[in-house]
Amino acid sequence: MIFNNESAKKVAQSLLQIKAIKLQPSNPFTWASGWKSPIYCDNRKILSYPKIRTFIRQQFVEVIENEYPNVDTIVGVATGGIAIGALIAEDMGLPFAYVRSSAKGHGMQNLIEGEVPTGKNVVVIEDLISTGGSSLKAVDALRESNCNVLGMAAIFTYDFEVANNNFNQYDCKLITLSDYNALIKTAEADNYISQQDVNSLSQWRKDPANWQPEKINS
Repeated sequence: MIFNNESAKKVAQSLLQIKAIKLQPSNPFTWASGWKSPIYCDNRKILSYPKIRTFIRQQFVEVIENEYPNVDTIVGVATGGIAIGALIAEDMGLPFAYVRSSAKGHGMQNLIEGEVPTGKNVVVIEDLISTGGSSLKAVDALRESNCNVLGMAAIFTYDFEVANNNFNQYDCKLITLSDYNALIKTAEADNYISQQDVNSLSQWRKDPANWQPEKINS
């Protein structure tokens, strides 16, 4: 669920402006899963643009204050949620920790880095939601450490049905600053893509595993 329709548009405009999101329906990317994708998202680029970084941080703070007012600790998900999560925690004067993608193979073999006391209310920060699998592993780790996960906040979601189902099964609330629908509407309105591109992008979101780019008649 996006937090605010107007701010979702502004977030989408920012991501497109700095090419944190690229749309190439006729020349698709290949994901690690093997899926052909007309969209590529790297929200870590936000960190290199101070004004946009500040705007995104402020949007997160507003989400958390409104949706998760009883938060005690901010927790980022490695790697994309670490830096922005730390900025949010600093702004709100809250403790910060992060969850690794896998436990360290040496020392204390930590999965959670930082101090997250038992019973504290936690909000998890992510940069991107695809299927939700890696994000929800972090939720698992925190719950196993007896933390009360209030929910998750993320910059952007593809809004796949599988992700929505996964978050529902985990009973984990998800709020995002922007989503796929807001992105496509904004990209079309700002002339990043054509109507033909919109159709192709819509088809991809319905069945990303089997999507193929449309052939352009010469």
